[in-house]
Amino acid sequence: MRHLARLILIVFTVLRFGLDELALSGFRTRRVRLLVRLITIGRKLDMPRGMRLRLAFERLGPIFVKFGQVLSTRRDLLPPDVADELARLQDRVPPFPAKEARMLVERAFGKPIEAIFASFEAEPVASASIAQVHFATLKDGREVAVKVLRPGMLAVIDDDLSLMRTLARWVERFSEDGRRLKPREVVGEFDKYLHDELDLVREAANAAQLRRNMAGLNLVLVPEMFWDLCTSTVIVMERMYGVPISQTQRLAEAGVDIRKLARDGVTIFFTQVFRDGFFHADMHPGNIQVSIAPATFGRYIALDFGIVGTLTEFDKEYLSQNFLAFFRRDYKRVAELHVESGWVPPTTRVDELEGAIRAVCEPHFDRPLKDISLGQVLLRLFQASRRFNVEIQPQLVLLQKTLLNVEGLGRQLDPELDLWNTAKPFLERWMHEQIGWRGFMERLKNEAPRYVQLLPELPRLLHQALQPRPAAEQRLVEALLIEQRRTNRLLNVLIYVGLGFIVGLVGTQLVTHFLW
Repeated sequence: MRHLARLILIVFTVLRFGLDELALSGFRTRRVRLLVRLITIGRKLDMPRGMRLRLAFERLGPIFVKFGQVLSTRRDLLPPDVADELARLQDRVPPFPAKEARMLVERAFGKPIEAIFASFEAEPVASASIAQVHFATLKDGREVAVKVLRPGMLAVIDDDLSLMRTLARWVERFSEDGRRLKPREVVGEFDKYLHDELDLVREAANAAQLRRNMAGLNLVLVPEMFWDLCTSTVIVMERMYGVPISQTQRLAEAGVDIRKLARDGVTIFFTQVFRDGFFHADMHPGNIQVSIAPATFGRYIALDFGIVGTLTEFDKEYLSQNFLAFFRRDYKRVAELHVESGWVPPTTRVDELEGAIRAVCEPHFDRPLKDISLGQVLLRLFQASRRFNVEIQPQLVLLQKTLLNVEGLGRQLDPELDLWNTAKPFLERWMHEQIGWRGFMERLKNEAPRYVQLLPELPRLLHQALQPRPAAEQRLVEALLIEQRRTNRLLNVLIYVGLGFIVGLVGTQLVTHFLW
Protein backbone atom coordinates (compact mmCIF):
# COMPACT_ATOMS: atom_id res chain seq x y z
CA MET A 1 0.00 0.00 0.00
CA ARG A 2 2.88 2.35 0.76
CA HIS A 3 4.28 1.83 -2.75
CA LEU A 4 0.84 2.30 -4.27
CA ALA A 5 0.29 5.57 -2.42
CA ARG A 6 3.66 6.89 -3.53
CA LEU A 7 2.99 5.85 -7.12
CA ILE A 8 -0.38 7.62 -7.07
CA LEU A 9 1.31 10.79 -5.76
CA ILE A 10 3.95 10.63 -8.51
CA VAL A 11 1.38 10.09 -11.27
CA PHE A 12 -0.83 12.91 -9.93
CA THR A 13 2.19 15.26 -9.81
CA VAL A 14 3.21 14.29 -13.34
CA LEU A 15 -0.29 15.10 -14.59
CA ARG A 16 -0.71 18.21 -12.43
CA PHE A 17 2.41 19.83 -13.92
CA GLY A 18 1.62 18.69 -17.42
CA LEU A 19 4.56 16.35 -17.71
CA ASP A 20 2.35 13.96 -19.65
CA GLU A 21 2.55 16.55 -22.43
CA LEU A 22 6.32 16.05 -22.46
CA ALA A 23 6.74 12.32 -21.91
CA LEU A 24 3.61 10.87 -23.54
CA SER A 25 3.14 13.19 -26.50
CA GLY A 26 2.79 10.18 -28.78
CA PHE A 27 0.05 8.58 -26.67
CA ARG A 28 -2.97 10.88 -26.97
CA THR A 29 -6.21 8.96 -27.25
CA ARG A 30 -9.52 10.64 -26.55
CA ARG A 31 -10.09 8.59 -23.41
CA VAL A 32 -6.67 9.43 -22.01
CA ARG A 33 -7.17 13.16 -22.62
CA LEU A 34 -10.58 13.06 -20.93
CA LEU A 35 -9.19 11.16 -17.92
CA VAL A 36 -6.30 13.60 -17.52
CA ARG A 37 -8.71 16.56 -17.59
CA LEU A 38 -10.85 15.01 -14.88
CA ILE A 39 -7.88 14.25 -12.62
CA THR A 40 -6.20 17.63 -13.07
CA ILE A 41 -9.10 20.07 -13.15
CA GLY A 42 -7.79 23.61 -13.13
CA ARG A 43 -4.21 22.83 -14.11
CA LYS A 44 -2.37 25.55 -16.04
CA LEU A 45 0.32 24.82 -18.58
CA ASP A 46 1.34 28.40 -19.30
CA MET A 47 4.77 27.94 -17.66
CA PRO A 48 7.72 26.72 -19.79
CA ARG A 49 8.13 22.95 -19.86
CA GLY A 50 11.50 23.02 -18.10
CA MET A 51 10.09 25.06 -15.23
CA ARG A 52 7.15 22.67 -14.85
CA LEU A 53 9.53 19.73 -14.69
CA ARG A 54 11.68 21.45 -12.07
CA LEU A 55 8.70 22.34 -9.89
CA ALA A 56 7.39 18.77 -10.12
CA PHE A 57 10.72 17.39 -8.90
CA GLU A 58 10.74 19.87 -6.02
CA ARG A 59 7.19 18.82 -5.08
CA LEU A 60 8.12 15.12 -5.08
CA GLY A 61 10.94 15.56 -2.57
CA PRO A 62 14.71 15.21 -2.07
CA ILE A 63 15.28 12.09 -4.18
CA PHE A 64 13.58 13.59 -7.21
CA VAL A 65 15.45 16.86 -6.65
CA LYS A 66 18.68 14.88 -6.80
CA PHE A 67 17.43 13.06 -9.88
CA GLY A 68 16.77 16.41 -11.55
CA GLN A 69 20.30 17.53 -10.78
CA VAL A 70 21.80 14.38 -12.30
CA LEU A 71 19.42 14.62 -15.26
CA SER A 72 20.60 18.19 -15.90
CA THR A 73 24.07 16.83 -16.63
CA ARG A 74 22.77 14.77 -19.57
CA ARG A 75 22.83 17.64 -22.04
CA ASP A 76 23.57 15.13 -24.77
CA LEU A 77 20.00 13.83 -24.27
CA LEU A 78 17.93 16.81 -23.06
CA PRO A 79 16.81 19.93 -24.94
CA PRO A 80 18.86 22.96 -23.80
CA ASP A 81 15.89 24.76 -22.18
CA VAL A 82 15.03 21.76 -20.01
CA ALA A 83 18.65 21.13 -19.01
CA ASP A 84 19.16 24.80 -18.10
CA GLU A 85 16.05 24.85 -15.92
CA LEU A 86 16.94 21.61 -14.10
CA ALA A 87 20.41 23.02 -13.39
CA ARG A 88 18.67 25.61 -11.18
CA LEU A 89 17.56 22.98 -8.68
CA GLN A 90 18.99 23.88 -5.30
CA ASP A 91 20.56 21.10 -3.26
CA ARG A 92 18.89 22.36 -0.08
CA VAL A 93 16.09 20.62 1.78
CA PRO A 94 14.76 21.04 5.34
CA PRO A 95 17.19 19.55 7.90
CA PHE A 96 16.27 16.58 10.03
CA PRO A 97 16.09 17.18 13.82
CA ALA A 98 19.30 17.76 15.80
CA LYS A 99 18.29 15.06 18.29
CA GLU A 100 18.19 12.53 15.44
CA ALA A 101 21.56 13.72 14.13
CA ARG A 102 23.14 13.17 17.57
CA MET A 103 21.61 9.69 17.77
CA LEU A 104 23.01 8.78 14.33
CA VAL A 105 26.49 9.97 15.28
CA GLU A 106 26.43 8.00 18.52
CA ARG A 107 25.19 4.90 16.73
CA ALA A 108 27.95 5.19 14.10
CA PHE A 109 30.75 5.45 16.70
CA GLY A 110 29.19 3.32 19.45
CA LYS A 111 29.72 5.90 22.21
CA PRO A 112 28.09 9.07 23.58
CA ILE A 113 28.66 12.19 21.54
CA GLU A 114 30.31 13.86 24.58
CA ALA A 115 32.99 11.16 24.53
CA ILE A 116 33.96 12.13 20.96
CA PHE A 117 33.52 15.90 20.76
CA ALA A 118 34.16 18.72 23.18
CA SER A 119 31.24 20.52 21.52
CA PHE A 120 28.70 19.68 18.82
CA GLU A 121 26.52 22.36 17.20
CA ALA A 122 22.90 21.21 17.03
CA GLU A 123 22.02 23.57 14.17
CA PRO A 124 23.32 22.20 10.83
CA VAL A 125 25.38 24.56 8.72
CA ALA A 126 24.22 22.87 5.50
CA SER A 127 21.39 20.51 4.64
CA ALA A 128 21.22 18.58 1.37
CA SER A 129 19.17 15.77 -0.07
CA ILE A 130 21.61 13.05 1.02
CA ALA A 131 23.23 14.39 4.19
CA GLN A 132 23.66 17.42 6.42
CA VAL A 133 26.70 19.00 8.06
CA HIS A 134 27.27 20.09 11.67
CA PHE A 135 30.26 21.95 13.08
CA ALA A 136 31.99 20.45 16.13
CA THR A 137 35.21 20.56 18.17
CA LEU A 138 37.32 17.53 19.02
CA LYS A 139 38.65 16.83 22.50
CA ASP A 140 42.09 18.09 21.46
CA GLY A 141 40.63 21.44 20.34
CA ARG A 142 40.64 20.88 16.57
CA GLU A 143 37.59 22.28 14.79
CA VAL A 144 35.84 19.85 12.47
CA ALA A 145 32.81 19.44 10.22
CA VAL A 146 30.64 16.36 10.77
CA LYS A 147 28.68 15.07 7.78
CA VAL A 148 25.73 12.84 8.73
CA LEU A 149 23.78 10.71 6.25
CA ARG A 150 20.02 11.26 6.35
CA PRO A 151 18.26 8.46 8.25
CA GLY A 152 16.42 5.80 6.27
CA MET A 153 17.82 7.03 2.96
CA LEU A 154 18.57 3.58 1.53
CA ALA A 155 14.98 2.34 1.86
CA VAL A 156 13.54 5.60 0.49
CA ILE A 157 15.96 5.62 -2.43
CA ASP A 158 15.32 2.00 -3.34
CA ASP A 159 11.54 2.55 -3.24
CA ASP A 160 11.68 5.66 -5.42
CA LEU A 161 14.17 4.09 -7.84
CA SER A 162 11.85 1.13 -8.27
CA LEU A 163 9.02 3.49 -9.16
CA MET A 164 11.29 5.50 -11.47
CA ARG A 165 12.18 2.33 -13.37
CA THR A 166 8.48 1.55 -13.78
CA LEU A 167 7.75 5.06 -15.07
CA ALA A 168 10.77 4.85 -17.41
CA ARG A 169 9.44 1.61 -18.90
CA TRP A 170 6.04 3.23 -19.47
CA VAL A 171 7.64 6.24 -21.15
CA GLU A 172 9.71 4.04 -23.45
CA ARG A 173 6.67 1.93 -24.28
CA PHE A 174 4.23 4.70 -25.10
CA SER A 175 6.36 7.60 -26.39
CA GLU A 176 8.77 7.82 -29.30
CA ASP A 177 10.24 11.04 -27.87
CA GLY A 178 10.65 9.27 -24.54
CA ARG A 179 12.58 6.41 -26.12
CA ARG A 180 15.04 8.89 -27.61
CA LEU A 181 15.79 10.22 -24.11
CA LYS A 182 16.71 6.68 -22.92
CA PRO A 183 14.89 7.02 -19.57
CA ARG A 184 15.88 3.59 -18.26
CA GLU A 185 19.53 4.33 -18.98
CA VAL A 186 19.28 7.67 -17.18
CA VAL A 187 17.61 6.06 -14.14
CA GLY A 188 20.36 3.42 -14.08
CA GLU A 189 23.01 6.15 -14.09
CA PHE A 190 21.16 7.95 -11.30
CA ASP A 191 21.04 4.69 -9.32
CA LYS A 192 24.83 4.44 -9.52
CA TYR A 193 25.40 8.06 -8.45
CA LEU A 194 23.03 7.78 -5.50
CA HIS A 195 24.44 4.56 -4.13
CA ASP A 196 27.95 5.93 -4.46
CA GLU A 197 26.94 9.00 -2.45
CA LEU A 198 25.26 6.87 0.21
CA ASP A 199 28.67 5.50 1.24
CA LEU A 200 30.35 8.46 2.94
CA VAL A 201 33.64 6.53 3.21
CA ARG A 202 33.80 6.71 -0.59
CA GLU A 203 33.42 10.49 -0.39
CA ALA A 204 36.17 10.68 2.23
CA ALA A 205 38.46 8.60 0.00
CA ASN A 206 37.74 10.91 -2.96
CA ALA A 207 38.68 13.92 -0.81
CA ALA A 208 41.90 12.26 0.34
CA GLN A 209 42.89 11.52 -3.27
CA LEU A 210 42.20 15.09 -4.41
CA ARG A 211 44.07 16.50 -1.40
CA ARG A 212 47.10 14.37 -2.28
CA ASN A 213 46.95 15.31 -5.97
CA MET A 214 46.60 19.03 -5.29
CA ALA A 215 49.23 19.22 -2.54
CA GLY A 216 51.96 20.73 -4.72
CA LEU A 217 49.80 23.13 -6.74
CA ASN A 218 49.26 25.69 -3.92
CA LEU A 219 46.01 26.87 -5.49
CA VAL A 220 43.35 24.82 -3.74
CA LEU A 221 42.66 23.55 -0.23
CA VAL A 222 40.95 20.22 0.43
CA PRO A 223 39.87 19.35 3.99
CA GLU A 224 41.76 16.60 5.78
CA MET A 225 39.73 13.52 6.70
CA PHE A 226 39.96 12.07 10.22
CA TRP A 227 39.93 8.40 9.32
CA ASP A 228 39.39 7.21 12.89
CA LEU A 229 36.05 9.04 12.77
CA CYS A 230 34.90 8.05 9.28
CA THR A 231 32.14 5.49 8.73
CA SER A 232 29.71 4.79 5.90
CA THR A 233 27.07 7.01 7.56
CA VAL A 234 29.16 9.68 9.35
CA ILE A 235 32.48 11.30 8.37
CA VAL A 236 34.51 13.91 10.23
CA MET A 237 36.77 16.31 8.37
CA GLU A 238 38.80 19.46 8.96
CA ARG A 239 36.65 22.57 9.25
CA MET A 240 37.37 25.05 6.46
CA TYR A 241 37.02 28.83 6.73
CA GLY A 242 36.31 30.78 3.59
CA VAL A 243 34.03 33.12 1.70
CA PRO A 244 31.59 31.60 -0.85
CA ILE A 245 32.96 32.26 -4.31
CA SER A 246 29.63 33.73 -5.40
CA GLN A 247 30.19 36.67 -3.00
CA THR A 248 32.55 38.48 -5.35
CA GLN A 249 31.99 41.90 -3.78
CA ARG A 250 33.08 40.62 -0.38
CA LEU A 251 36.12 38.91 -1.91
CA ALA A 252 37.12 42.09 -3.75
CA GLU A 253 36.81 44.13 -0.56
CA ALA A 254 39.10 41.61 1.17
CA GLY A 255 41.74 42.26 -1.52
CA VAL A 256 41.38 39.04 -3.54
CA ASP A 257 42.48 39.38 -7.17
CA ILE A 258 39.26 38.29 -8.90
CA ARG A 259 40.82 37.93 -12.37
CA LYS A 260 43.61 35.74 -10.99
CA LEU A 261 40.98 33.74 -9.13
CA ALA A 262 39.23 33.03 -12.44
CA ARG A 263 42.47 31.85 -14.09
CA ASP A 264 43.38 29.73 -11.05
CA GLY A 265 40.01 27.95 -11.22
CA VAL A 266 40.63 26.92 -14.81
CA THR A 267 44.19 25.88 -13.96
CA ILE A 268 42.94 23.67 -11.11
CA PHE A 269 40.35 21.97 -13.29
CA PHE A 270 42.62 21.23 -16.24
CA THR A 271 45.37 20.03 -13.92
CA GLN A 272 42.95 17.55 -12.41
CA VAL A 273 41.76 16.45 -15.86
CA PHE A 274 44.91 16.23 -17.98
CA ARG A 275 47.54 15.59 -15.32
CA ASP A 276 45.67 13.41 -12.82
CA GLY A 277 42.63 12.09 -14.70
CA PHE A 278 40.71 12.52 -11.42
CA PHE A 279 38.54 15.62 -11.04
CA HIS A 280 35.97 17.16 -8.71
CA ALA A 281 32.77 16.74 -10.73
CA ASP A 282 30.42 18.93 -8.67
CA MET A 283 32.12 22.32 -8.86
CA HIS A 284 29.08 24.58 -8.58
CA PRO A 285 29.41 27.78 -6.48
CA GLY A 286 27.82 26.15 -3.43
CA ASN A 287 30.77 23.76 -3.15
CA ILE A 288 33.53 26.35 -3.62
CA GLN A 289 34.86 28.92 -1.17
CA VAL A 290 37.91 31.19 -1.16
CA SER A 291 40.30 31.52 1.75
CA ILE A 292 41.07 34.99 3.08
CA ALA A 293 43.31 33.75 5.90
CA PRO A 294 46.84 35.27 5.61
CA ALA A 295 48.62 31.91 5.24
CA THR A 296 46.37 30.68 2.42
CA PHE A 297 45.04 33.97 1.05
CA GLY A 298 43.27 33.70 -2.31
CA ARG A 299 43.25 29.91 -2.53
CA TYR A 300 40.21 27.91 -3.51
CA ILE A 301 38.51 25.71 -0.91
CA ALA A 302 36.83 22.62 -2.38
CA LEU A 303 33.92 20.95 -0.56
CA ASP A 304 31.58 17.98 -1.11
CA PHE A 305 33.36 15.12 -2.87
CA GLY A 306 30.45 12.75 -3.41
CA ILE A 307 30.82 12.92 -7.18
CA VAL A 308 34.21 12.76 -8.87
CA GLY A 309 35.13 11.97 -12.45
CA THR A 310 37.89 9.71 -13.65
CA LEU A 311 39.54 9.57 -17.06
CA THR A 312 41.71 6.88 -18.58
CA GLU A 313 44.76 7.68 -20.69
CA PHE A 314 42.60 6.90 -23.74
CA ASP A 315 39.94 9.40 -22.60
CA LYS A 316 42.55 12.11 -22.03
CA GLU A 317 44.13 11.53 -25.43
CA TYR A 318 40.71 11.62 -27.09
CA LEU A 319 39.81 14.92 -25.40
CA SER A 320 43.12 16.66 -25.99
CA GLN A 321 43.26 15.66 -29.66
CA ASN A 322 39.64 16.73 -30.16
CA PHE A 323 40.29 20.16 -28.68
CA LEU A 324 43.51 20.66 -30.61
CA ALA A 325 41.92 19.51 -33.88
CA PHE A 326 38.97 21.81 -33.30
CA PHE A 327 41.10 24.90 -32.82
CA ARG A 328 43.05 23.97 -35.95
CA ARG A 329 39.72 23.58 -37.79
CA ASP A 330 40.74 20.03 -38.68
CA TYR A 331 37.21 18.63 -38.69
CA LYS A 332 38.24 15.51 -40.54
CA ARG A 333 40.53 14.62 -37.65
CA VAL A 334 37.68 15.20 -35.18
CA ALA A 335 35.51 12.79 -37.18
CA GLU A 336 38.33 10.24 -37.41
CA LEU A 337 38.78 10.39 -33.63
CA HIS A 338 35.11 9.51 -33.17
CA VAL A 339 35.50 6.50 -35.43
CA GLU A 340 38.85 5.41 -33.96
CA SER A 341 37.40 5.55 -30.46
CA GLY A 342 34.76 3.00 -31.42
CA TRP A 343 31.95 5.32 -30.32
CA VAL A 344 30.33 5.32 -33.75
CA PRO A 345 29.53 2.25 -35.86
CA PRO A 346 32.46 1.17 -38.06
CA THR A 347 30.27 1.69 -41.15
CA THR A 348 30.01 5.44 -40.44
CA ARG A 349 31.22 7.58 -43.34
CA VAL A 350 33.93 9.90 -42.07
CA ASP A 351 33.10 12.59 -44.64
CA GLU A 352 29.45 12.76 -43.49
CA LEU A 353 30.43 12.98 -39.84
CA GLU A 354 33.05 15.60 -40.75
CA GLY A 355 30.38 17.71 -42.47
CA ALA A 356 28.06 17.54 -39.47
CA ILE A 357 30.83 18.56 -37.09
CA ARG A 358 31.89 21.42 -39.38
CA ALA A 359 28.31 22.74 -39.48
CA VAL A 360 28.08 23.11 -35.69
CA CYS A 361 31.68 24.14 -34.96
CA GLU A 362 32.57 26.60 -37.72
CA PRO A 363 30.32 29.41 -36.38
CA HIS A 364 32.53 29.60 -33.30
CA PHE A 365 35.35 31.05 -35.35
CA ASP A 366 33.35 34.15 -36.21
CA ARG A 367 34.08 35.31 -32.65
CA PRO A 368 37.30 36.18 -30.81
CA LEU A 369 39.11 33.15 -29.44
CA LYS A 370 38.55 34.28 -25.86
CA ASP A 371 34.78 34.12 -26.45
CA ILE A 372 34.81 30.48 -27.54
CA SER A 373 33.24 28.16 -24.98
CA LEU A 374 35.07 24.85 -24.66
CA GLY A 375 32.11 23.42 -22.77
CA GLN A 376 29.74 24.40 -25.57
CA VAL A 377 32.18 22.98 -28.13
CA LEU A 378 32.16 19.61 -26.41
CA LEU A 379 28.37 19.75 -26.05
CA ARG A 380 27.94 20.56 -29.74
CA LEU A 381 30.22 17.69 -30.70
CA PHE A 382 28.01 15.34 -28.68
CA GLN A 383 24.85 16.76 -30.24
CA ALA A 384 26.20 16.59 -33.78
CA SER A 385 27.21 12.99 -33.24
CA ARG A 386 23.82 11.90 -31.89
CA ARG A 387 22.34 11.11 -35.31
CA PHE A 388 25.37 8.93 -36.04
CA ASN A 389 24.51 6.70 -33.05
CA VAL A 390 27.49 7.84 -31.02
CA GLU A 391 27.74 6.09 -27.65
CA ILE A 392 28.60 8.99 -25.36
CA GLN A 393 30.70 7.77 -22.45
CA PRO A 394 29.36 8.71 -18.97
CA GLN A 395 32.73 10.03 -17.80
CA LEU A 396 32.85 12.47 -20.73
CA VAL A 397 29.30 13.68 -20.06
CA LEU A 398 30.31 14.30 -16.45
CA LEU A 399 33.40 16.16 -17.66
CA GLN A 400 31.37 18.28 -20.05
CA LYS A 401 28.92 19.21 -17.27
CA THR A 402 31.80 20.16 -14.95
CA LEU A 403 33.56 22.11 -17.69
CA LEU A 404 30.40 24.14 -18.24
CA ASN A 405 30.28 24.86 -14.49
CA VAL A 406 33.94 25.89 -14.36
CA GLU A 407 33.68 27.97 -17.50
CA GLY A 408 30.53 29.74 -16.34
CA LEU A 409 32.06 30.45 -12.95
CA GLY A 410 35.31 31.68 -14.50
CA ARG A 411 33.55 34.11 -16.79
CA GLN A 412 31.34 35.38 -13.97
CA LEU A 413 34.55 36.31 -12.17
CA ASP A 414 36.28 37.66 -15.28
CA PRO A 415 34.21 38.25 -18.45
CA GLU A 416 37.45 38.61 -20.43
CA LEU A 417 38.76 35.20 -19.38
CA ASP A 418 40.42 33.43 -22.31
CA LEU A 419 39.72 29.83 -21.45
CA TRP A 420 41.58 28.49 -24.47
CA ASN A 421 44.87 30.22 -23.64
CA THR A 422 44.60 28.80 -20.13
CA ALA A 423 43.80 25.27 -21.30
CA LYS A 424 46.16 25.10 -24.29
CA PRO A 425 49.40 24.62 -22.28
CA PHE A 426 47.90 21.59 -20.54
CA LEU A 427 46.85 20.03 -23.84
CA GLU A 428 50.23 20.64 -25.48
CA ARG A 429 52.15 19.47 -22.42
CA TRP A 430 50.08 16.31 -22.21
CA MET A 431 50.62 15.54 -25.90
CA HIS A 432 54.36 16.11 -25.48
CA GLU A 433 54.44 13.80 -22.48
CA GLN A 434 52.68 11.10 -24.47
CA ILE A 435 54.64 11.11 -27.75
CA GLY A 436 57.87 12.97 -26.95
CA TRP A 437 61.17 12.02 -25.26
CA ARG A 438 59.73 13.04 -21.90
CA GLY A 439 56.87 10.60 -22.38
CA PHE A 440 59.27 7.82 -23.34
CA MET A 441 61.36 8.37 -20.20
CA GLU A 442 58.23 8.49 -18.04
CA ARG A 443 56.98 5.18 -19.40
CA LEU A 444 60.45 3.69 -18.97
CA LYS A 445 60.45 4.82 -15.33
CA ASN A 446 57.00 3.30 -14.80
CA GLU A 447 58.12 -0.03 -16.24
CA ALA A 448 61.39 -0.08 -14.28
CA PRO A 449 59.99 -2.09 -11.32
CA ARG A 450 59.02 -4.89 -13.71
CA TYR A 451 62.48 -4.88 -15.28
CA VAL A 452 64.08 -5.01 -11.82
CA GLN A 453 62.03 -8.11 -11.02
CA LEU A 454 63.04 -9.80 -14.29
CA LEU A 455 66.78 -9.07 -14.10
CA PRO A 456 67.56 -11.58 -11.30
CA GLU A 457 65.67 -14.25 -13.26
CA LEU A 458 67.63 -13.77 -16.48
CA PRO A 459 70.43 -16.28 -15.65
CA ARG A 460 67.87 -18.96 -14.81
CA LEU A 461 65.86 -18.26 -17.95
CA LEU A 462 69.03 -18.33 -20.07
CA HIS A 463 70.11 -21.60 -18.44
CA GLN A 464 66.70 -23.14 -19.20
CA ALA A 465 66.94 -22.03 -22.81
CA LEU A 466 70.37 -23.68 -23.23
CA GLN A 467 69.39 -26.96 -21.58
CA PRO A 468 68.87 -30.02 -23.85
CA ARG A 469 65.22 -30.58 -24.58
CA PRO A 470 63.40 -33.71 -23.33
CA ALA A 471 63.50 -36.70 -25.66
CA ALA A 472 59.85 -36.45 -26.73
CA GLU A 473 60.15 -32.71 -27.40
CA GLN A 474 63.44 -33.27 -29.24
CA ARG A 475 61.83 -35.92 -31.49
CA LEU A 476 58.96 -33.55 -32.27
CA VAL A 477 61.41 -30.78 -33.18
CA GLU A 478 63.41 -33.16 -35.42
CA ALA A 479 60.23 -34.32 -37.16
CA LEU A 480 59.24 -30.69 -37.78
CA LEU A 481 62.70 -29.93 -39.18
CA ILE A 482 62.52 -32.96 -41.51
CA GLU A 483 59.09 -31.84 -42.74
CA GLN A 484 60.39 -28.29 -43.22
CA ARG A 485 63.35 -29.58 -45.31
CA ARG A 486 60.98 -31.66 -47.49
CA THR A 487 58.76 -28.61 -48.01
CA ASN A 488 61.80 -26.51 -48.94
CA ARG A 489 62.96 -29.13 -51.49
CA LEU A 490 59.49 -29.21 -53.05
CA LEU A 491 59.41 -25.42 -53.28
CA ASN A 492 62.87 -25.41 -54.90
CA VAL A 493 61.71 -27.92 -57.51
CA LEU A 494 58.63 -25.88 -58.29
CA ILE A 495 60.71 -22.71 -58.58
CA TYR A 496 63.25 -24.34 -60.94
CA VAL A 497 60.49 -25.86 -63.09
CA GLY A 498 58.71 -22.52 -63.25
CA LEU A 499 61.92 -20.69 -64.21
CA GLY A 500 62.71 -23.34 -66.86
CA PHE A 501 59.24 -22.99 -68.33
CA ILE A 502 59.57 -19.21 -68.50
CA VAL A 503 63.05 -19.38 -70.06
CA GLY A 504 61.86 -21.95 -72.61
CA LEU A 505 58.86 -19.81 -73.51
CA VAL A 506 61.02 -16.73 -73.96
CA GLY A 507 63.54 -18.69 -76.05
CA THR A 508 60.78 -20.03 -78.31
CA GLN A 509 59.50 -16.52 -78.90
CA LEU A 510 62.97 -15.27 -79.83
CA VAL A 511 63.65 -18.13 -82.25
CA THR A 512 60.28 -17.61 -83.88
CA HIS A 513 60.96 -13.88 -84.22
CA PHE A 514 64.33 -14.36 -85.96
CA LEU A 515 63.05 -17.08 -88.27
CA TRP A 516 60.24 -14.93 -89.48
